[in-house]
Amino acid sequence: MQEKQSFDQVLNSLRESRPSDATLYKLSNLPGTELRLLAETWPSLSVEHRQQIASRLLEIGEADFETDFCEVFRVCLTDPDPQVRTAAIEGLWEVEDVVLIRPLIHMLQQDASTVVREAAAISLSRFALLAELGDLPPGLGDLVWDSLWNAVHNPQEDISVRRRAIESLAYFDRPEVTQVIERAYQDEEAMMRISAVFAMGRSADERWSDRVMAELDQDDPQMRYEAARACGSLHVAEAVPILSRMVADPDLEVKLAAVWALGQIGGPEAQRVLEICSEQGDEGLQDAAAEALEELDFGAGAFEFPLWNADGEEEDEFDWDEDDDE
Repeated sequence: MQEKQSFDQVLNSLRESRPSDATLYKLSNLPGTELRLLAETWPSLSVEHRQQIASRLLEIGEADFETDFCEVFRVCLTDPDPQVRTAAIEGLWEVEDVVLIRPLIHMLQQDASTVVREAAAISLSRFALLAELGDLPPGLGDLVWDSLWNAVHNPQEDISVRRRAIESLAYFDRPEVTQVIERAYQDEEAMMRISAVFAMGRSADERWSDRVMAELDQDDPQMRYEAARACGSLHVAEAVPILSRMVADPDLEVKLAAVWALGQIGGPEAQRVLEICSEQGDEGLQDAAAEALEELDFGAGAFEFPLWNADGEEEDEFDWDEDDDE
């Protein structure tokens, strides 16, 4: 009874104009009984309160990885307010529970809000990746493919939704996807071309290397950002000289993208630039460069562990002979 009374106090606090973070933290890892009470109470809260709570839970969840508001966000998926539904989709970003696939597809296809449909298209990307990796039952993978494919080819759909669907489709290694990305890259809408470059990087297909590298010097900082990220994802070594100059880009996000890309590509020149960035410039750039250098060190050391023979002595080298397995 005392626990119920305590949670009743939490529910009452949620009705306040600005619930404290201490109250919101109590929504983390809710047991079933308390979750049901929250679900019953949630519709009685004002729209403004629901928006405020959902938004703040997102911020807390991003800042504190020990919190888990996933069950609360599941409740919010059916909220009448599109802002709350969008926050719910974003809050469930790391959840790979296949039970979410059908609700997300329904939202992509049926939700009245463009913003919600866009968020659903983005969110389905992780399930597209799982499908491509063979980690989804074929039937569910087909549902994800069909929903994204139909969104891309729906002439009545808003461009913001179609472009996000293309980005999510990029995980599928299929000839049709290559054609979709090519058409998007030729589109007259700048945002569609930016999404095409994003999709090129996500596809992990080296055929796009020249394309993404050609976009590094565009006037639009969003395009430079996505091109830099794509070069990193595709490990375009030829882009290192340009990326090295981009660490001084006037746009902060572009600078950080260039630093990240150098860390992904690696090599002596990339390492030299990252070492300079880790010692000079603003704190954000230094931190990003330090992380990129750690990525380089990890990649370089991944296969440098000593190998031992049956007598416990360290081997100087390891000669892999496929015939040994026969």
